[in-house]
Amino acid sequence: MPSLYSDLCRFAAADWIRAVDTLSAGIHEIDRDATRIWFAFFPLDLHLTLEAARAEGGDEAERELAQKLGLMGQWRLADQIDRSHRFLFAHRYWPQVKSAVSAMTEWPEALPAIITAAATAATRTARVDRDLLLGMSAVGLMTLRQTGPDAFAAAPGTIHLTERVRARSPHQVLKLRARDDRQGLVGALRGIGKRWTVTFDENDPAATFPLIHNQEIASAAQADKRDYRSRDPRCTPGEGPIPVECRAASCGTCWVGVLGGAGKLSPVNERDEGRRMKVFGYSDTDGAQPLIRLSCQARARGAVSIVIPPWNGVFGKFILRRP
Repeated sequence: MPSLYSDLCRFAAADWIRAVDTLSAGIHEIDRDATRIWFAFFPLDLHLTLEAARAEGGDEAERELAQKLGLMGQWRLADQIDRSHRFLFAHRYWPQVKSAVSAMTEWPEALPAIITAAATAATRTARVDRDLLLGMSAVGLMTLRQTGPDAFAAAPGTIHLTERVRARSPHQVLKLRARDDRQGLVGALRGIGKRWTVTFDENDPAATFPLIHNQEIASAAQADKRDYRSRDPRCTPGEGPIPVECRAASCGTCWVGVLGGAGKLSPVNERDEGRRMKVFGYSDTDGAQPLIRLSCQARARGAVSIVIPPWNGVFGKFILRRP
């Protein structure tokens, strides 16, 4: 009988995206968009491309390909098994989901059904409704698929949240995401000079910076002069928490996921942002206001909550050239 890992290997990247799309309506609103963002942050195609290089030429071949693709940051899911999904609300139930996935000895044939079975099993110990665990279960199974059974089992299943954050309810988080800053009388007089808050880590109360109405997110982040380079070498000193190299949609370094407020961002300019996003491989940018954006192009017209991915590169160019 095949292992769960070996059975998951028969599904292509497109199968996983279709499975998430199929289950989307059943995923709790708090993690519906976050699940899609996570799958954009950790694409199976990138993993398979690097894995093939390593199988053919060893670690050196993988390093050379990573350099060719301009990969910077932490793109290996195996290095962040317990942390990659910290921005999902259901991260607080990661130990139960991980345990449920590890304990599966029988599973259905279809991928959406496998994900649902894992979520159902996790509800028995997490004691929450299945809709809260459905997205996290998809993430857990993909993590197993990319990291392998040994690394998956070795990860301790740690929750990377404070007790205060863990105490929040889905309703409280959704309310915070939807809330715009009160402008007061001075703000009303400002007109287009209204100021909004950009949150880039919902689990850290200090992880915010102000943005002037209709300003690009990356430009607003530049005013945050705190030290971020010590935490992320991709960050330029004095340029804020979002890695930026060009501000002209040319480098792709500043891509972000939009957890809350996607509708408050300017539409994608298909000629610039949309076309370049395909080259980078981050998103097909279907729709005018998708969940994956280049922060140097996205202008905010209200408070938004974003998540900064741990890596960047030009993977899409490689995919487009493949036969």
